Amino acid sequence: MRFDEIGLNEEIVTAIGYMGFETATPIQEQAIPEILKGKDLIACAQTGTGKTAAFILPVMHNIMAKPSKKLNTLVIVPVRELAIQIDQQIEAFSYGTGVTSLAIYGGGKGEDWAQEKKALSKGVDIVIATPGKLISHMNMGYVDFSEVEHLILDEADRMLDIGFHDDIMKITKALPKNRQSLMFSATFPPKIRKLAKDILNNPDEISIAISKPAAGVLQASYLAHNHQKIKLIYKLISDKPEYESIIIFSSTKKDVSEITRFLKREGIKVEGISSNLDQSQRNEVMKGFRNKNFRVLVATDVISRGIDIKGINLVINYSVPKDAADYVHRIGRTARADSTGVGITLINEDDMYSFSKIEQLIEKEIIKIPPFPELGEGPKWQNNPRKKTGYRPKGGQKSKSGNYRGKRNFKNKKR
Repeated sequence: MRFDEIGLNEEIVTAIGYMGFETATPIQEQAIPEILKGKDLIACAQTGTGKTAAFILPVMHNIMAKPSKKLNTLVIVPVRELAIQIDQQIEAFSYGTGVTSLAIYGGGKGEDWAQEKKALSKGVDIVIATPGKLISHMNMGYVDFSEVEHLILDEADRMLDIGFHDDIMKITKALPKNRQSLMFSATFPPKIRKLAKDILNNPDEISIAISKPAAGVLQASYLAHNHQKIKLIYKLISDKPEYESIIIFSSTKKDVSEITRFLKREGIKVEGISSNLDQSQRNEVMKGFRNKNFRVLVATDVISRGIDIKGINLVINYSVPKDAADYVHRIGRTARADSTGVGITLINEDDMYSFSKIEQLIEKEIIKIPPFPELGEGPKWQNNPRKKTGYRPKGGQKSKSGNYRGKRNFKNKKR
């Protein structure tokens, strides 16, 4: 369906037409008419399907139909990078429409607070905020939610994973009860259904290609010991000069630093991004990667969800994510918007259980390749790997996290 057939304001259709957007994606085609009707909605679609436009365009339509000087729409997101990206997309979508927006997130400069305070007290059409920073403003007592008509939770499952449930509930309780609430997510676990029941009012539901990588992703894996992984990555990258944009995901900041240092020593144009960098540094790294100032970006999961970077040729998982759904988000950075790409995962002995859960989730067995011969033999794949379980050391006490603590000078015992 074309955007000019979907019922949006002509000025919006013209603005997005300048950007080359003429035909709606499936999630946009299904969600936009429902949102224009004023219904609450929970929508689930894989990354790269156009979720942001699916909720921003109809909200802009409503704002233009009923202008106000106060805050109209609140978008809650899990990470600052996503807040910045949505704000930039609104700026592009709203060209010539007069719709205003502001991203509010932690890690900014001191002068940002005054601008954020003005927007939250005096009014801006759309605020995109991370929960923690928004609550900091709410605690000061000047935030005006009195005319908020739309609440949007984007990447809702990720916010719950991070631990934002209580913050989300505090924010929603401060909003007018007579509002439209929209929840967008890439996965649909039971905790999302529970949150939807608490926040949404008799919502419609849309689900598209839940928890599956895009069809254009060629997936493969290498069986490699930890000491082989970085050298294996270098071999994969140096062997593929045609891949101009590559993301390497690791679960720890320490690994990001080690991978980045090694590749730089080998002459690869690479930068790393993690929470070790302040926001201005992270912005500069992301800008440089988008502009292809360097070829390889090494990152933690800070950019695995929602961040729209076009033309990613290859995604490498240095470490297997423990949450199977996070694999979909990482791999989803490539093969966006009907393009193609490659997703490669490096698996050591301890990763096999987690990787088998990923294969169950995506309902696909992924080819497993041994390392290059010069790197030595890798671990042997176990068809039915069992999750390793710990034992309770003598004198230890179980912590709230489920780990044992107490006596630390013990040796492993045979079971």
